[in-house]
Amino acid sequence: MSQRTLPPFNPFCLTVFAVAMSASPWCAAESAIDFAIPAAPLADALLQFSETSGTKVFFSSQLAGKLRGNAVQGRFTPQQALDKLLSGSGLTTQTAADGTVTLEKSAKPTEPQSAAGTTTLPSVTVLGKTLSDPNDPYNSDYRPPNASAATKTDTPIMDTPVSIQVVPRAVMNDQKTTTIKDALENVSSIRPQSSLGLSNAYIVRGFRNGRVYRNGLVANGLGIGEGAQFDSANLERVEVLKGPAAVLFGRIEPGGLINLVTKKPRDEAYYSVEQRFGAYDFYRTEWDATGPLTGDKSLSYRFSGAYQNNKSFRDFNFNDRVLVNPSVTWRPSDATEMSLELEALHEDYQVDRGLFAIGNRPAPIPVSRSFIDPNDPVDTNSKVNLGFNLSHAFNDKWTLRNRFLASFIYDKNTSVKPANGFTVEQFFDPSTGNRRYARNIFSQTSDNETYTTNLDLTGKFKLLGVNHQTLIGVDYLRAVGRYEFYGNYQDPVPGLDIDIYNPQYGIDPSYYANALATPSDDGANHYLFRDDWYGAYFQDHITLWDKVHILGGGRYDWARTGLGIGNSASAADAALPSRRDEGFSPRVGVLYQPWAWASIYGNWTTSFGANNGITASGATINPEIGEQYEAGVKTEFFDQRLSTTLAYYHLTKENLMTRDFNSPDPFASAAIGKARSQGIELDMAGRLTDEISIIGNYAFTDARITKDFSGLQGNRLNNVPEHSGSLWLKYDIHHYEPLNGLSFGLGMFAAGQRQGDNDNTFALPGYARLDAFASYTYQLGKSRLITQFNIRNLLDKTYYESTDPFQNAPPRVGIYPGAPLTAMGTVRLEF
Repeated sequence: MSQRTLPPFNPFCLTVFAVAMSASPWCAAESAIDFAIPAAPLADALLQFSETSGTKVFFSSQLAGKLRGNAVQGRFTPQQALDKLLSGSGLTTQTAADGTVTLEKSAKPTEPQSAAGTTTLPSVTVLGKTLSDPNDPYNSDYRPPNASAATKTDTPIMDTPVSIQVVPRAVMNDQKTTTIKDALENVSSIRPQSSLGLSNAYIVRGFRNGRVYRNGLVANGLGIGEGAQFDSANLERVEVLKGPAAVLFGRIEPGGLINLVTKKPRDEAYYSVEQRFGAYDFYRTEWDATGPLTGDKSLSYRFSGAYQNNKSFRDFNFNDRVLVNPSVTWRPSDATEMSLELEALHEDYQVDRGLFAIGNRPAPIPVSRSFIDPNDPVDTNSKVNLGFNLSHAFNDKWTLRNRFLASFIYDKNTSVKPANGFTVEQFFDPSTGNRRYARNIFSQTSDNETYTTNLDLTGKFKLLGVNHQTLIGVDYLRAVGRYEFYGNYQDPVPGLDIDIYNPQYGIDPSYYANALATPSDDGANHYLFRDDWYGAYFQDHITLWDKVHILGGGRYDWARTGLGIGNSASAADAALPSRRDEGFSPRVGVLYQPWAWASIYGNWTTSFGANNGITASGATINPEIGEQYEAGVKTEFFDQRLSTTLAYYHLTKENLMTRDFNSPDPFASAAIGKARSQGIELDMAGRLTDEISIIGNYAFTDARITKDFSGLQGNRLNNVPEHSGSLWLKYDIHHYEPLNGLSFGLGMFAAGQRQGDNDNTFALPGYARLDAFASYTYQLGKSRLITQFNIRNLLDKTYYESTDPFQNAPPRVGIYPGAPLTAMGTVRLEF
């Protein structure tokens, strides 16, 4: 039986793990052993190591302090397992003749030896922070310490005077998310805003953001469609940088930046395969394989992906999706690293036209009811991302990084839809008691390609006794989007009207043939979108007295945008206008850390976003300008296991572009004028104990139109609840032998009432959704088997997630409901 003892003397206080010892010393115990140690506080991780290996480990209680041990999963020799557990901790091991092991700080002077041959350590103070590897596939921590891709530096979140939240892989595994929409429910002030049921755009701090970044570069194009789904199978984490991020990333909405960090090749072998099955004929297979390709580990690979096939709680909807993500990394020297990665996704699906509003509420019909048709042709979309990354360290202070990403996205869909679909006219027939509405058939194709790259030089130096971390960079983006559509999107087609309370389905295929042969909008059905964007930026992070952090920087942009319209692709190209804009975006932030566990910060920042759209008269639109003031407090409680951020912000945006509801042209835009969003956010993530993990948030958001040419002043921005939040708790049993390996969790996700459109003509009711899961981990030799059961919407509540942002329909005829009670089982093998 193992026990933990504390010798009664001080300051030479040693913690000793006394376990039953093998007769052989450490040096003779080189056979491999199966380890299953999760990432945990160092003292607890070492206790589990000693229990598994039968080896005494001596260390100073103060030396262990607040350090955390890395996860050790698999078959290793004791020496290999201990090295992995301590990796990055700044600690080394000393082995005595009797096989006992003593920990000490790296590069410390030799200590006097005791008669027993073990080192006696004085009490020490551990400076700095030791962090477990956030990319370790066995890491179960809910609190990643930094978000390097979102800030472009390795500065800890606690030292950065902006609000940053991270959803790690561990949370996605526990909640069994399949797209980033579900992962982002764990972050304050983020709301999904789908179009045609695809999870491809979000509202952040009140403002819609149709661009998602991938490893710091734009991952979807522009124009209609905004790209395919973002599957979670190849993601390491999702980062959210709140507020205007244009100073580092260029054209981005002022609400914030969503950045996806993909899985990278590792130099340690790891393999996993997972099978999920659930309600509505849901089947999903995920895989992940990584490891070295050469003996010196200079070349490594990773191949992850997923295949998913499912129906839906919505009538006639389905999804058949495959994702593959191969990548390789080459490290020719300790200073240089190059990686090449390919992401390819293809899916066949059926668009979801959603439900509609009657009066000021969603229509009182089942959320399963769909008003597309079972004879609608199968829709398809695909994307390919090709990325290259290079980093070279000139020395331990200066590093040069280059990123490149080419993105190709194609989507084609055809569906029956409400007539007058691009206006706000009444589409119900009053003579039928508002129970029948007219429909037509519409088909659209979008083809987007985006090329983006940047070059960053980062350095650390001391000037006049002051520490600096400097970033200088340039970037370039070129995006081209082609779009064409067919069918009569405006006028009703005789014979296609439908009774919303007693629908009859089965449209004759000839209707589709006629629609696809009819160019819409008098033949001007080809659109060409184009962006060219150059940017130069700088940033300096100054640290004074190890307590004050000053972040300053700015960016200058040169942008050229255009939108051409014609009756063919060549005509649209010839009609492409060109508008040039340029502007400077500064940012400054200050953070004061009076105690190691608390930081107080504030920032002021602006953003510049060229508008790629035209008004009904054909005029271009002035650039969008964003400005934000923010103040907040960051804390780390429970021995730095739990981090929290409390923030207040005031954010304004001028020349807010939206669809012109008064124009028959579905692509005519108008500038609302000015909108303001202000609110309070609370985010938390980490561990309360080594067995209880938590991630949660709350947001109070007041987002309104403050200046508008058509009289919308004072209206709330659509789909933004005044109150929203979530709380997810997980309990892992580690210290009760009969139940070790059992985990279970419970989560609540809630949002208050939201306006369905900017005219505030109807509202979506508030809701609270309850989710739960339980899992059990079995150790099978050097492998482990995990079984898990998840339930989403445990109480089977009816709720509505969002409305269409007038991307493919007016909000009143594009209301997207949430799923009812949904169960999912999972079996996962790791080896």
